[in-house]
Amino acid sequence: MNSQTKQETTCPMDALLRLLMGPWTTYILWTLRQRGPTRFGMLKREVRGISSRMLTERLRTLEEAGVVFRVYRPSIPPEVTYGLTPRGLELREVLDALDTLARRWDSEDAGRKSIHREPVLPVTN
Repeated sequence: MNSQTKQETTCPMDALLRLLMGPWTTYILWTLRQRGPTRFGMLKREVRGISSRMLTERLRTLEEAGVVFRVYRPSIPPEVTYGLTPRGLELREVLDALDTLARRWDSEDAGRKSIHREPVLPVTN
């Protein structure tokens, strides 16, 4: 193993970024951040386009990482609620900062696109 490979594998952010980069992960975390503890069915409705299988998979991964908690209540129908753990709540500032940055970039990109849509014609006298 060369020194560059060793350095890359010891990056303290690597595991966290790999967790956050999973499909749908930031959307799920953002929804839990905004709504607080949420039942599975509501979470599935809020995270539009995600399958039940994928949502379950991502929630299990986040639960194993200690970012999300799961509360099961045996009832008819069974109630399963998910929310952010204290560790997950530590991501609030990060999620809020990413939201602010994403909205600013989206606004800037929209402004750039509208500028580039109209061709600039040379002024002739």
